[in-house]
Amino acid sequence: MLRVEALDVAYGDYQVLWEVSLRVDEGEIVALLGPNGAGKSTLLGAVSGLVPPRAGTIELGGRRLNSVPAHRRVEEGLAHVLERRRLFPHLTVRQNLWLGAYHARARRRRGETLAWVESLFPILRERASQLAHTLSGGEQQMVAIARGLMARPRFLMVDEPTLGLAPHVVGEILDVLGRLNREAGLTILFIEQNVELALSLAHRGYVLESGRVLIEGTAARLLASSEVKRVFLGL
Repeated sequence: MLRVEALDVAYGDYQVLWEVSLRVDEGEIVALLGPNGAGKSTLLGAVSGLVPPRAGTIELGGRRLNSVPAHRRVEEGLAHVLERRRLFPHLTVRQNLWLGAYHARARRRRGETLAWVESLFPILRERASQLAHTLSGGEQQMVAIARGLMARPRFLMVDEPTLGLAPHVVGEILDVLGRLNREAGLTILFIEQNVELALSLAHRGYVLESGRVLIEGTAARLLASSEVKRVFLGL
């Protein structure tokens, strides 16, 4: 589904990613792990077209995306849920969701899709007319994920879906991501700081350190890895 090869990304003279290669197969959930500043969000931004790469290739479903603008990548089936939600704070929940279905293919099915995402997150139906900035952090995260789903993606990227949330909300959001993968066949790449939590959901994972891929493998391999313990636990 996604193939990234030898990706370099820089902000001016400051290089953030160095020859990063990564793949996500159709039907997989893959976790992107690493300490703060490792380049995880930059990698997702490069895939979605928000950050231009200096070198390397990005392919989705076999199509090269390097020269495709961000809004066209959404039409190709890619959705990116940004860190810290990035909702339109003075629009209602329903208005935020409608905006997720702006491209033609999604717009034709937005009523059907809205009913689907509200079945995943029933609280969004109750909060439909409420302004986004008045929601709790967990409710805002649900709106952000649901807005991404309104685009009818085949590949979903989520940056820190559990950041700062209460444990019961974390469980609800991870349960929905698991259901999307199992029941809807959605391919997912997500960033998470909690290694054990991430690998309880993911099939495979990649660990970034200082802008490079340190290790990759199955969830079981990464949980047992001394390198992962060194990066995250200092052992």
